[in-house]
Amino acid sequence: MRTLFQPERRLGYRILRWVLITAFTVGLMIGSIQIFIDFRTVSHELDERAQQTLALVREAATQAVYSIDEDLAEQVIDGLFEQQSIRGGEIVHPDGMPLARADRSLTDSPYRSLTDAIFGQQRTYRVDLVRTQGDEKVKYGQLIIEVDTAPQATLWLERASLILLSGIARALILGLVLYVVYHLLVTRPLFRIAEDLSNVDPADPGQHLLQTPKGHDRDELDTWVKATNELLTAISETQQKHQDAQDRITRLSRYDSLTGLPNRDMFLSLLNGALENARRQRGMVAIFCLGLDDFKTLNEQYGFSSGDQLLQVIAERITNNSQDNLVNGGRLGADQFAVIQGGIRETYQAAAMAEWLLHELSRPVTVSGKEISITATIGVAVYPDDALQSDRLLQKAEQSMTLAKSEGRNRFQFYVASVDQAIRERKHLERDLDMALAQRQFHLVYQPQVDMDTHRVLGAEALLRWQHPERGFIPPDEFIPLAELNLSIIEIGYWVLDEACRQAREWMDQGLALRMSVNLSPVQLRQNNIVDVILGVLRQHDLPPSRLELEVTETSFMQNLDDAIGKLSRLRDEGIRVAVDDFGTGYSSLTYLKRLPVHHLKIDKQFIRDLLANEEDTQIANTIIDLGRSLSLDVIAEGVETEEQSVYLVNRGCVMAQGYYFSKPVDVEQFQAFIDTFETRP
Repeated sequence: MRTLFQPERRLGYRILRWVLITAFTVGLMIGSIQIFIDFRTVSHELDERAQQTLALVREAATQAVYSIDEDLAEQVIDGLFEQQSIRGGEIVHPDGMPLARADRSLTDSPYRSLTDAIFGQQRTYRVDLVRTQGDEKVKYGQLIIEVDTAPQATLWLERASLILLSGIARALILGLVLYVVYHLLVTRPLFRIAEDLSNVDPADPGQHLLQTPKGHDRDELDTWVKATNELLTAISETQQKHQDAQDRITRLSRYDSLTGLPNRDMFLSLLNGALENARRQRGMVAIFCLGLDDFKTLNEQYGFSSGDQLLQVIAERITNNSQDNLVNGGRLGADQFAVIQGGIRETYQAAAMAEWLLHELSRPVTVSGKEISITATIGVAVYPDDALQSDRLLQKAEQSMTLAKSEGRNRFQFYVASVDQAIRERKHLERDLDMALAQRQFHLVYQPQVDMDTHRVLGAEALLRWQHPERGFIPPDEFIPLAELNLSIIEIGYWVLDEACRQAREWMDQGLALRMSVNLSPVQLRQNNIVDVILGVLRQHDLPPSRLELEVTETSFMQNLDDAIGKLSRLRDEGIRVAVDDFGTGYSSLTYLKRLPVHHLKIDKQFIRDLLANEEDTQIANTIIDLGRSLSLDVIAEGVETEEQSVYLVNRGCVMAQGYYFSKPVDVEQFQAFIDTFETRP
């Protein structure tokens, strides 16, 4: 709420103050009257109860004094003390001589001083003891009792306190209820109306009308709210008329009247914004220039009205899409459209968008009951590879579209021919990759992992190879990233794990105590069921978990460290060993390394390749060896190619290695032959 609507003096508080003062005074007065009446009642009850007590024992006391029976007199006096309020009792002869007497101390009470001042400390009551002889009554003595007022006075005081407090409380509660009622019916509705007024946008006052407070329909507040809303609505309607006129002028100058898409000038403005955003994020932007194939013929065949409807459908398809990185679309000419794609990191994503656009535009369109088929040709230009300015980028996309139309229809072409060819080759490779596993084009090779000190083969790393029927051997660094991008690595990785575990079991049956290392893709590690899948493969081949080692890269678990730690910890608890592959090329943080359940660090081959030749690589390798030793982790050197490297690593305390110096990746028969020759080597 704005300070303009904050009252300096709240009427509700003033009413509350006077209501509470009045209620307190009235409650005090009513309570005092009730207390005084109760005092009179209690005092009367004390007297009446004492008289009843005297009447009860009077006959026995008369008999005792008449017969001068001291025992009977004492029994009478003792019986009086059955009552808590009796403080003392006495039976005396007419001459004042006591026949029997007894007393006890006054009752101890914390309120004694107050009650004694009101009721007195004690009260004394007497009755004559007489007997009738003939026609006259003869007095033989007197019965005297002393009553302690404290027990009854204390009860009275407690009731008085309760009466006084409850009276005041009732009055205060009534006052608060009155205040709450006033607050609910008047104060709070006024404040809410004031809040609604403060939220009214001066630029559009009719957008936020005042709400009639609940319970105030058709009363004075409702009348006030309705009158105010009518005024706000009238102001808003006047402003809206001016805004609509301005918007129509703006839209006519920036948007195509038929399709509602941005025109060329507006599209270039949007493209400038996309390029500026890409510069800040160091990203890429692709622009697609779409030309409808033979649209002139369609216009002549079906009429211009149908052609216009067709253009509207095309505009709707390129704007209402499921591509979350599509920035905007525009109409550049009669049969020419353009689309901006931002937030991409590689040209391959632009190719995927181009294929999606071709698919969407080629779907038949029903216009006036007729099904019309149409295709489009697309030219693609990419920032920053092709141009840095928006007008130059759009020009190159249009040139690419023109070139593509000269070579055929329903196709797309990138501005740079070399990039265009690479994209097409990658698309072919992706299609072949989808069939490679089913057609058994994959196989595994095994690179030995050795102990350089004892000349023993410790295990093998299973490596995937693809033998393409036409292109021959395809390096893993070409098809593995593609498999991770389209998620086919999940199925391929399962096949690798299954085949490697099968081979490990076969070696185990032959008496070879070898550990099988299998690379685990980041995509596989992110799968929720990856732990169960791995354990299931081990059970299927009856392979002890200690015979399997999983190699993960630093980047694979840094994407979701906690999730990776949880999964790898479960695998470690089952007995599976974990190694960090290519260590030193990623984050190499001691903080996460201490948290990870790993057993081995593998020094990346790029640091081993220039070992002893490059001082920086040598220092990095030494640092990793020392780090592994400090964390009690085994260190494996990858890519050992010379005897000098082997000797240096052994002297530095790194005895486990793999590389071409020992053996390249080989098939099963060659691997078994290597074991026989290596372990017998002097």
